[in-house]
Amino acid sequence: MPGWKALPEELDPQVREFAGQLRRLVDRSGMSVSAVADRTGYSKTSWERYLGGRLLAPKGAVVALAEVTGTDPVHVTTLWERAEHAWSRAETRHDMTMDALRISQARAAPAKPEEAAPQPKSRTGPAARGAMTAPGIAGPAGAVAGRPPQPTAAGTYGRAAAGGPPGGSRPDTGGSGRKPRLVTFLAGLVGALVLIAAAFFLTGGDGKKPAGAPEPAATSASAHPEPPVGVKCGGASCTGKDPEKMGCGGTLARSSSSVTVGTILVEVRYSRTCGAVWARITRAERGDTVEVSAGGPGKQTGSVTEAADTDAYTPMVAVKDPAAAKACVTQASGRKGCTK
Repeated sequence: MPGWKALPEELDPQVREFAGQLRRLVDRSGMSVSAVADRTGYSKTSWERYLGGRLLAPKGAVVALAEVTGTDPVHVTTLWERAEHAWSRAETRHDMTMDALRISQARAAPAKPEEAAPQPKSRTGPAARGAMTAPGIAGPAGAVAGRPPQPTAAGTYGRAAAGGPPGGSRPDTGGSGRKPRLVTFLAGLVGALVLIAAAFFLTGGDGKKPAGAPEPAATSASAHPEPPVGVKCGGASCTGKDPEKMGCGGTLARSSSSVTVGTILVEVRYSRTCGAVWARITRAERGDTVEVSAGGPGKQTGSVTEAADTDAYTPMVAVKDPAAAKACVTQASGRKGCTK
C-alpha cells in the first residue's frame, strides 16, 4: 500500500474528500501508482499529482480508475463533479487576487522618464517661421498668419502684395498641393514597373520557369509519419514483442474490450500508434494464464509466475482493427473466460 503524504492544508473540503476517495480506491486495489498509471493510460507523474491533491484529476482518469478497480463509476464521478466546482471557485478567487495585486503594483510604480510626452523637433527655414507666427499677427507682407509666403510662377514672392508691379505674374497657389501628389504617383509607377520587370526576368517572358530553376521537393503520398520518441516498432514488426519495452504502452494504449472472470479483470489493450494489441489480466494469481488472438494464427500468451504478482500481459499481435482481437484467461483452477 502506498505511503500517502498529507494533503495540502489549503485544499477545499470537497476536493480533499475527493482526493481521499481516490486514495482509498488505490489502497483497496492493492496496486502501486505505477500499476495504476499503466492500467488507466495516464502517466505516473499525473497520478502522483492527482493523488497528492496538487492537481484535479480529469473525469476520464477517474472513470478509468473506477473501471480498473472494479468500482461503480457513478459515485466517483459525483464526487468529481463537486470537487471540480470547488476547484474552479478556488482558481477564480486566485485569479482575482493576482489581478488586484498587479493593479496595485502598477499604481505604486513611479513613471519612467521615457514615458514623458515627446517634444516636437525644432524646424528652421521659412516654413517653420511661418508656422510659428501667432494667430492675428502679420508675418511678412501679404502672408497669411501661420503660413509662409507662396512663390509666384516667376519664382518671386507676391509682388502685388509686396508693392511690386501690378502686372506681375499671379502667384501659383496650387503648386505646392499638386507636387506631392505628382511625386507619389511617379513613385508608385516606378514601383509597378520594377515588379513587372522582375516577373518578366524570372519567367523568361512566357510565364514559364527558366531552365535550371530548382523544382520544389516532391512529397510522397505514401510516406509514413515518424513514430513518437520511444516507440520502437509498428504493425507487423511489433508481433511477438513486449509492448512496454517497445514503447507502445502507457498513454499510447487503451482498453478496447474487457471482461471480469471471477475476480480477474481481462482486457484487450490496443495501441493505435503501434498498430498492435495485447492481452492483460489484473487481480490474478500465480498459475493464471492469458492469451490474445486477432483472428489469425499468431496467438500470444502470458502468465502470472510469481506468488507476489497479481497481473500479467502477453506479447503483441499486429492488427488493423482492434475489434477483431480477443483476450482469454485460464485460471489455475481451470476456469476460463474471454472478452467478446
